[in-house]
Order: sequence, then structure tokens, then C-alpha cells
Amino acid sequence: MTVELPGRIPPQNIDAEQSVLGAMFLDREAIYKVIRHIKAEDFYLESHRLIFEAIIKMDEAGKAPDLVTVTDHLKQHNQLEKIGGVTYVASLIGMVPTAANVEHYARIVEEKSILRSLIAAATRIAGMGYEGGEEADKLVTEAEQMLMELSSRRNAAVFKPLSEILLEIFNIIENRYRNKGQITGVQTGFTDMDRLCCGLQPGDLIIMAGRPAMGKTSLGMTIAHNVALHSNMPVAVFSLEMSRAQLVQRILCAEAMVDQQKVRSGYLDEADWSSLVKAAGKLSKAHLYIDDSAGLTVRQLRAKARNLKAEKGLGLVVIDYLQLLSGSSRENRQQEISEISRSLKGLAKDLEVPVIALAQLSRAVEQRQDKKPIMSDLRESGSLEQDADVVMFIYREEYYKPETEKKGIAEIIVAKQRNGPTGVVELAFIKEFTRFVNLSRDYEAGAQNTA
Repeated sequence: MTVELPGRIPPQNIDAEQSVLGAMFLDREAIYKVIRHIKAEDFYLESHRLIFEAIIKMDEAGKAPDLVTVTDHLKQHNQLEKIGGVTYVASLIGMVPTAANVEHYARIVEEKSILRSLIAAATRIAGMGYEGGEEADKLVTEAEQMLMELSSRRNAAVFKPLSEILLEIFNIIENRYRNKGQITGVQTGFTDMDRLCCGLQPGDLIIMAGRPAMGKTSLGMTIAHNVALHSNMPVAVFSLEMSRAQLVQRILCAEAMVDQQKVRSGYLDEADWSSLVKAAGKLSKAHLYIDDSAGLTVRQLRAKARNLKAEKGLGLVVIDYLQLLSGSSRENRQQEISEISRSLKGLAKDLEVPVIALAQLSRAVEQRQDKKPIMSDLRESGSLEQDADVVMFIYREEYYKPETEKKGIAEIIVAKQRNGPTGVVELAFIKEFTRFVNLSRDYEAGAQNTA
């Protein structure tokens, strides 16, 4: 789309467009160099778009794009006169003596196209603002999305030779060899979990799933606050189920080790007050950012996460919980969840941070004698199993068997780890504080080592 302002000509370079087309006639290799950078719609003149498409069609059909084949194609589609006839096509062929500089010309065409797209986006954004038909927040998100799409085009990935990638990999391996046992990802604060997973790896989508009351929010928030406080990394928390105030109260009580019921009822003693004040002072230093927008779409979430990374930096994203997000697909809920999980994986990769998405498991778990979650429990939830790099299930036996010997113990079942082993990590769960802590080896004697 080209937007023209009165008295102003949109950014374009006709000479560069002609040089690109001329080079494509001279050398078929030039065609492959050009299409790495531009598409038909990147040309300013419609005639050049039509000629470009004709050249590409000839090449795809295995025919050499020359004056005869291209003009014949244009004639068959009643486009020859529209582009200036045979004479104009012939003039393009004589425009450049060699195809050597074709990528330089293609980059100029690409640059001008991006500038025109920027003008078009700005004009559309201004129009949306004047119309005022939607809420301001939604308009801002749409505007951000338009600009991010332009930005992603500028930073599109390109092929990298194996030799370069091998060098990068060997540097990583050498660093790990020199620092044996070191956690390579973002540390969760849970020793056994970090040992099994080597931390949360940048670019990974981690699905942390369980039935209600298993402690999903508590575990997710404990990891978030550990990363923000102890690793000194900014953390984004999207709380779709609880308000900011409810969530922070829960985090505060867990850190202070004060029973939430005492806070809710107001029956606090002096020791409780002291613990809460001390915990608040400690937590206030954490780089933890909480968004509790209701009805958040996955597109809005991605825009907000990108903005936070640009403004504050970002080490981790936590979403509570995935099924409360909305996608654009309305065909069925399973397809919508699949779209959301793909989008979250894309977010983790784009931002190069781990993304933890808490997820609710279906009631099918309750209908089995063995209540431990298994991978098939995720299969009803779109493509979560395929999109996730790591799948963790939270299971507390005492919830189903109050007389169990495993009172106060939660199993974190790492059922999938794309680049590592699976296994089970045991954590202590202190119910009255809704807090997970490292399980010390002499836990049965009552000793606990807090995360």
C-alpha cells in the first residue's frame, strides 16, 4: 500500500528498480539474490511489480526469463500495454551492463519500500486515532504490532554457514568445560530443578501444568521472585487469574512466612508485622513487573513483553495461566490454544528469554486411579506438548491421600525436556504460606532449606 501526502512524493528510487529488473534478465543467479530481499509489492511502480512477477513465473516454470518469454507472458495476461510495451522491457535489459551490483540495488528498493510502509502504518494509526471507535489501549497495541512487523522485517534471519555456527558452539562447550556443573540458564532458585534442567534456557517455552490446588501459581511466582531478586533480572508476570494486589499479597506472605489467613482476617501479632515489613523491604528491590489485564490476547501480551524488554530489559516471562489468554482463531478452543502456544514459543525465541506458561490440566486426571499427570493429559490442549521445550507437571500426593507419608512434599515431574533428561524433582510445599522451598536431605527430621 502506497500513501501519498499532498505535495509530497513517497520514498522511491525508480533507477534502482529498473536496475534490479535489468540484472534479473541478465543472470538467473541474480533472481535468487534479489528475492532474498524484496517481493513484488516492494516496487513503487505497478509496471515494475508486473514485470518482476513475470520474471519469477518464468524462472519457476524452468524457462529463461528473456525479452521473448517475459513479454509473451505479459501479453497473455493482458498486461503488456500496461507496463509500457515491448520497448520498455527491452530498455530494462539494456539498463545495466552487468548483474554484479544487483544486491545493492535490491537493498535500495527494500529500504524505500520499508519507508513507504512506515508512512502507511503511521497514516493508518492516525486514522484509527481520529475515528476513536475502539479503546485506546487496544489501538496502542495494534499500532505497536504494525511497527513491530516492520521491525521484524528489518531484522529477518538469514542463512549462517555451518563453520560460523560450529565456532559459536565450541565457544559455549569450552566455557561449560571450564566451569563444570555451572548452571547455563536462568536459575530458578531450586537446586535439584536447576541441576536437572541446567536452569531455564533462553528461547525455551516451559509449560508448567497441574490440576487446581497443586500450587501452579505459587511455584511460578516463587521462580519469578527468585529470578528477579537473586539473579537481579527483570521479570514480567502476566496474571490473568488474580489481581496485582492479590498476587503481591501472596508473594509477600510466602516471603515473610506469615499465614495468609492471618493477613486476611487482620489477626497479626508483633512477630508477623516484623516479618512482613522485613519481607516487603527485601521484595521492593526485586525487578518484578506485574500486568493483571483481564481478557488479554496473546498479541497484546507479546507487545507488552517486547515493550518491557526495550525499556527495562527482560530475563523471564511468567504467564498465569495459558488457558485464560485469547487467540485470534475462533474455529474451536483447541485450535485457539494451539495458536497461543505457537505464539508463546515465538515470543521466547524472539526475546531470547525463557517463557513459563502455567497451564490447567483437564478433569480427565481425576477419573484415573493414579492421579499423577502424564503427557497424554496435555493432548487435549492443542499443540502444547509439541510446542513446549520443557513440560513440567506439579503433583502433591497429600491432596488426594491425606494420610500419605509424603506430606508437605510436591513432585515436579519433568516429563519432557527437548535438550536434556526427564526426571522428578521433589520440593517441600508449606501449605499455610503457599510456598515451595528446596527439600533438604533430612527433611523428615523437619529441616528445610529455603530457596
